[in-house]
Amino acid sequence: MAIVYSNGVKQARMQAVADAVPGGKIKVYTTGKATLLAVWTLPNPAGSASGAVLTWDCDPDLSTTGVGAGDAAVAEITTAADVVEVDGLTAGDVGTEDLVLDNATIAIGQTVTLATGTFTHAA
Repeated sequence: MAIVYSNGVKQARMQAVADAVPGGKIKVYTTGKATLLAVWTLPNPAGSASGAVLTWDCDPDLSTTGVGAGDAAVAEITTAADVVEVDGLTAGDVGTEDLVLDNATIAIGQTVTLATGTFTHAA
């Protein structure tokens, strides 16, 4: 049988992630983390949890400059010291990903905007 968490535990866990990464980074890569495409520095507070959903503070939208070229696919959240706190996030421009970008095809030097970022705790 799978482990199932209460909503209170989910919210506490998701808020703990947000609290662990102020000044941390969102890093977006191509499939398999073959190429680092873009890095955003998270604001403080980095985000907030509501129930099982963690929403990153992207208002106003967060912008950065592309550091690699390719199609965004996966992402991770790190501390300011580059310790990975969350891995396996999806990234793209369709709107169904954990991190929604203004354009999923990124070029070196291109401005890349992170419009929304949310993810939901597993059961």
